[in-house]
Amino acid sequence: MMNKSMKSLLGGLVLLTAPTALATSTTSIPAFEASITTARGTTSPGGATVLRSEIKTALDAFLNDTGGFTGVDSAERAYLTTRLNDTPFQQSLTGTAAKYFADFYELNDASAVGAPLYLSPVAGTAASLYGATGPLANSSRIQEGYIANGQGIANQATLGEAFSSYFGPQSSAFAPITVKELIATLSAGTVSGTPTVDEVEGATAYITAISRNSNRLYITGWSCRGCGAPGWTGGYVIAAVSTDRRFVRMVSVMTASD
Repeated sequence: MMNKSMKSLLGGLVLLTAPTALATSTTSIPAFEASITTARGTTSPGGATVLRSEIKTALDAFLNDTGGFTGVDSAERAYLTTRLNDTPFQQSLTGTAAKYFADFYELNDASAVGAPLYLSPVAGTAASLYGATGPLANSSRIQEGYIANGQGIANQATLGEAFSSYFGPQSSAFAPITVKELIATLSAGTVSGTPTVDEVEGATAYITAISRNSNRLYITGWSCRGCGAPGWTGGYVIAAVSTDRRFVRMVSVMTASD
């Protein structure tokens, strides 16, 4: 069971990012530029340097520019390309901020239709795969699969369509995360309680076994009514993507229910 504030937070995340119309660069680009101006202000945490948290906030404008998750369109992609190749701009970012920008750019390639990613439940229980039993394992659902050679790569559309098709819940936009952020997320509470250290370490090793060489880890929130439990449920899903961007392992964790 969860409290009302948790339900409001999770529900708001997904409602905010539910699919709507196509993105519009006339609002997202000015919003991004305004965020960067603020991030470079003298009162910002990093001063003239843009931090990872600040570039993330700025880039969110391209996903939520019409009040809901819209994805990056071709005009926005062209603008992001100029920023990616803008040396003074890139030098104004911290190393982790520049990494987030590059990861966001790769994931959000303006493709409206995802590649055919076929997922299947993995063999074995989450507890056996994590090497530990507890709340995290009890709250996890795991699927993985390939995109056939020559059929495309994992991008924003691919991950979103696959999660919706094989897991069922409505999700928000996927966003890049670091291993440190992954560990913090896995360590947080689940619908079954607070995970053990052994579970978190095991789940981290299991997830990053796919993304270790590519560092492609993504997260999104989800919510659903009638998905695996009575009433409303919500949580997050981690997607680990291989170096060639064709193999994907998804770990969905339920964190709340009513």
